[in-house]
Amino acid sequence: MQDREVQQILAILDQEYGTTKEGFLHNADWQLLLAIMLSAQSTDKQVYEVLPRLWDRFPSLEQMAEAPLEEIEDCIRSIGLYKSKAKNMKQCCNQIITEYNGKVPTTIDELVELAGVGRKTATLFMADAYGIPGVTVDTHVLRIAKRLGWAVGKNPVEVEKELMQVLPKEHWNRINFQLIYHGRSICTARKCNCEKCLLSEWCEKKDI
Repeated sequence: MQDREVQQILAILDQEYGTTKEGFLHNADWQLLLAIMLSAQSTDKQVYEVLPRLWDRFPSLEQMAEAPLEEIEDCIRSIGLYKSKAKNMKQCCNQIITEYNGKVPTTIDELVELAGVGRKTATLFMADAYGIPGVTVDTHVLRIAKRLGWAVGKNPVEVEKELMQVLPKEHWNRINFQLIYHGRSICTARKCNCEKCLLSEWCEKKDI
């Protein structure tokens, strides 16, 4: 795909889905990290709803680390996979305290060593906390990037590298939420609603 076509697609995504998204409620970096962890396989709306109560109940890193697991679970019960997320959140906070002197690490390699933190969560955190450009790849991004002919990789890491070559750096941080919105509303895994898709003329692989 030519650069001109990529720019046309990105311009449409910017207009249709915006260039920024509302950030998660937080007063400290560790809270932002946990909020992003909670958002995995959950909607942002669900996360927004639980955060005020969660931070009110556990306002410090130490309180979250020392909290009974059942109390954390109770605060996030409406979130998908809440039991495993609660366990990871507690362990993650303990690791930050014991291994990083209470400071959230600032590299992806260190972040992914924390409980419940995968590459996507780490990249999103680096972008939101420090403005460091990064491409995050979930199932929507993986699917649509292939349909547009932007990537052929078989896993998120491969597709991440391909997209970093295809996309201008200033678009890296927003491509994730734009393609998530597009993937949920138009280009779904079950059905490609091509008649409604503003990107259909560039779609090379409608059968993926």
